[in-house]
Amino acid sequence: MLLIDKYKYQKLNIMTEEADMCIEMAEESMKASIKHLESELHKIRAGKANPTMLDGISIENYGSQMPLSQIANISTPDPRTLVIQPWDKANLVLIEKEITNSNLGLNPQNDGTIIRLNVPVLTEERRMGLIKQSKAEAEHAKVGIRNARKDANQEANQLEKDGLSEDMTKKLVDKVQDLTNKYTALVDKTFEAKETDISSI
Repeated sequence: MLLIDKYKYQKLNIMTEEADMCIEMAEESMKASIKHLESELHKIRAGKANPTMLDGISIENYGSQMPLSQIANISTPDPRTLVIQPWDKANLVLIEKEITNSNLGLNPQNDGTIIRLNVPVLTEERRMGLIKQSKAEAEHAKVGIRNARKDANQEANQLEKDGLSEDMTKKLVDKVQDLTNKYTALVDKTFEAKETDISSI
């Protein structure tokens, strides 16, 4: 192989690897948007008791903040009740205080052994508010996905300037658009599932 051909071959390989990396990074970023959306939607309570409702609660334990799930057992004896049983009863008052100070709208009932939380039935107005909040989170995820597409397209343009063929650049941009369509549809599907969850309680 001539030296110049070998150089072109090596450069093409590097360009192909960089194009593949561009797609991988775009997809990782889009996946992160979906993961963040799912995490935020978990926090929006749909009127049914679920231990994930308390994911944002942390308690100071032995000098460090610990998630509630790591210092207590959380169960759902029925669809409207959460029961928190700390492994150390000394944490009962702290847990009660943290739940009261959170914006979950739940009133803890401490009987000295466990904390019971009654999840109120959603009003129609509250339902609409939760759906609106969920939709806002979905839109936020779509913005994240579009930003990932924009970054990938800018990278594709740079690669073309650096020597990536027009044909390969077009394929790269098309692949990024396919990913954008795939993850945008997944956002819609995730939101619709949450909307159904909120509406059916």
